[in-house]
Amino acid sequence: MNKSNDVLRTLAKFALGDQEVALVREAGNLLRDDIPDIINEFYDWLIKQEEFSIFFSDDVRSLDRVKSLQTDYWTAFFHASLDDKYFASRRHIGAIHAHIELPNDVFCASMSTMHALIQTKLRTRAQPAKVQELDAAVSKLMFLDTYLVLDEISQIQGEKIIAHSKSLQELSTPVTPIWEGILLLPLLGIIDSSRTQDIMQKTLAKIAETRSKIFVMDISGVAAVDTAVANQLIKITKATQLMGCESIISGISPSISQTLVELGVNVGEVKTTATLRDALELGLRTLGDLRFLSHQPGNRAE
Repeated sequence: MNKSNDVLRTLAKFALGDQEVALVREAGNLLRDDIPDIINEFYDWLIKQEEFSIFFSDDVRSLDRVKSLQTDYWTAFFHASLDDKYFASRRHIGAIHAHIELPNDVFCASMSTMHALIQTKLRTRAQPAKVQELDAAVSKLMFLDTYLVLDEISQIQGEKIIAHSKSLQELSTPVTPIWEGILLLPLLGIIDSSRTQDIMQKTLAKIAETRSKIFVMDISGVAAVDTAVANQLIKITKATQLMGCESIISGISPSISQTLVELGVNVGEVKTTATLRDALELGLRTLGDLRFLSHQPGNRAE
């Protein structure tokens, strides 16, 4: 069997060694003829659950196909070839559950019900002195299966959240030319280091693309401004200045102004205004002055 280091580490955490594997296989041999009955009893339970009509089809052919897949699942379970392929098959089930958005409580309740059914059958097939030992091994493997499925669901959900966050970040960082030579960036929500980096990259790229001379960053929609946020915003303005673009931060409310003073944040030469309108007026005046200067005799732009 092909076992990666990750598989070996996980098996060790769940205390699934050769002895436990042998016990699971022994339980499987005892229950070989009972698997169809166990699955039928399981579906008798499942049909009574309110989620059945939402996530499962009551079509006879579909139900038979799903029961056949269940048979394959538990056959592999009791065969207990705990290698990379086995782990991948359990994670695949997690991916399916994530795709159909099956609630975790339904899955966990299903595993609990199957365990109870298997446990009941074991008591009728195994020697009384061996039942507890067999059940303990089976339980460990069921815990492992449950973990693999839920961990895959968690990873997929995490990837969806990251993708959604990136989409929102792109939508919430619209560096837009609003006038020839003037860029506007209205910021909303929370500003953190990763978002600041994204803002800086998009802003500098837009400045290079449009050759803008004025950059207005409106922070009236920012959730909170502390020392870290203020310093990050000042870094952005300094980066734009290095590209020959003057920056103006608008949306400085009385509370934000007081916070910056109390925190001792040095805004340096950064221009600030209370409103976006004031920032745009200042930007247009500054742009006019820059154009006037560029047309003076002796200026290189002449």
